[in-house]
Amino acid sequence: MPKISEFLGIIIAMFYDDHNPPHFHAIYNEYKATFTIESLELLEGELPRRVVSLVLEWAFLHRDELKREWKLAGEHKPLFWIEPLK
Repeated sequence: MPKISEFLGIIIAMFYDDHNPPHFHAIYNEYKATFTIESLELLEGELPRRVVSLVLEWAFLHRDELKREWKLAGEHKPLFWIEPLK
């Protein structure tokens, strides 16, 4: 699972050849969650409320880059690093 960003102890990653809808994974300590790229909806898993807020803030700022990464992952091309939340 390639890591595409990391901030405040939160890892953001994508799998190659993952299932639709387009989504990304967020990992924080023992918590894991999956969010859609288009609507930023929580698909599965759980994170502490504050971490969900940070992940959503980051994803809102980088939605176009997440869409690009999803396309690249589907083509088995190298993924790029996305700027962390500051």
